[in-house]
Amino acid sequence: MTRSNPALILASGSAARQAMLRSAGLDFRVIPAAIDEAPLMQVHRHDPSRAVRELARAKALAVAELHPHALVIGADQVAVFEGAIFSKAPHAQAALDRLQAMSGKAHRLVSGVCIAKGATVFWEAQDEAHLTFRSFTPDFLAHYAQAAGDSLVACAGGYALEGAGSWLFSDIKGDHFTILGLPLRPLLCYLQDYQGFMP
Repeated sequence: MTRSNPALILASGSAARQAMLRSAGLDFRVIPAAIDEAPLMQVHRHDPSRAVRELARAKALAVAELHPHALVIGADQVAVFEGAIFSKAPHAQAALDRLQAMSGKAHRLVSGVCIAKGATVFWEAQDEAHLTFRSFTPDFLAHYAQAAGDSLVACAGGYALEGAGSWLFSDIKGDHFTILGLPLRPLLCYLQDYQGFMP
């Protein structure tokens, strides 16, 4: 007899998160959460771990309250550089300016994930990775901008590691899935151990 997994919703429009969950064999719906991230980022601007946790929780709860019978995954990611935290750049030039400022330097990516049902948070986790950029020339960044396309403004650091962003780094320390925006392994452990999910 085949066991059915509980209904699952991803409260994120991120193509990378969707691809990770699909590759893991999960069946889910995508319903991006409509929340204003700016106030949470402002309140927790000195605490990236708290910012990511609150953002992931807010997204999960916003969708879970509309779909109370499903398990809802909320996730978010911020970049941390020289004490400042930031999410997606508002436009391509802002992303390129950030990258030029971080040329040859290290930064952190902090990714968080949350599971909610109805108005209740069931579980949450976070992880971080440490990445060091190569030194960029203006010519290199111009070429990168063309290759990167929408990922300049779709990702917290202005890059997608699974795409053209792989050209940017001299050193990477951390879990690959965390860098892509989702602590996948702890999420799968939770879904199997506490919710009965199977591949």
